Amino acid sequence: MRLNIAEGLQQAIFEHRLLPGTKLSEDEVGQVYGVSRTLVRSALQKLAHEHLVTIRKNKGAFVAQPSIRDAHEVFEARSLMEPRVAAMAARNMNAQHLQHLKRHIELEHEALASGKKGKALALSGTFHLEIADIAAHDVFTEFLKVLVKRSSLIIALYWKRSEVTCEHHSHEALLKAFAEGKAEEAEAIMRSHIVDLHSGLDLTQKRETPMSLSEALTG
Repeated sequence: MRLNIAEGLQQAIFEHRLLPGTKLSEDEVGQVYGVSRTLVRSALQKLAHEHLVTIRKNKGAFVAQPSIRDAHEVFEARSLMEPRVAAMAARNMNAQHLQHLKRHIELEHEALASGKKGKALALSGTFHLEIADIAAHDVFTEFLKVLVKRSSLIIALYWKRSEVTCEHHSHEALLKAFAEGKAEEAEAIMRSHIVDLHSGLDLTQKRETPMSLSEALTG
């Protein structure tokens, strides 16, 4: 049950239904999921460990608010790590992997076409994690899971372009390089892609009117 609560909160964060700075009341979360405060607290601690939630003494839990420095450091770390991961994935790629990634891109497009930008963003982040899984390097994958999750929060605060997801051509260019087994090309495309995502941040604090907690978790 703790994992289900954590996953539900995480998905709401990734889809930008829960915005950075939103207070996560243990009582209200418990009411939404029909569980005790003890289980909610455990889930919040798990998300705090992953840097998605900040727990403040005597104040409670809040969706984390990455700083400008955090934004730079997260994307700099991704730019160093993910190109290497993409090259490794290209060498491990098989027909089943390719079909799975292709379907994933289709789901991103469907989400965008239906106006679900938050869902498309969540799918975009998952696409990067699936590439890491195919690379089959446990240490890289572990680090990237944290970095991609933190990236979602950063994009929620600092994205300056009208499009909130990874550019279509970047994912499709990666898929083409994977299909052709071109590891060096996949590495170069990923490097350019992460740099472009970093440049898409305006790094000035943004404020949006948040949903209520119950709306965010049941939406």
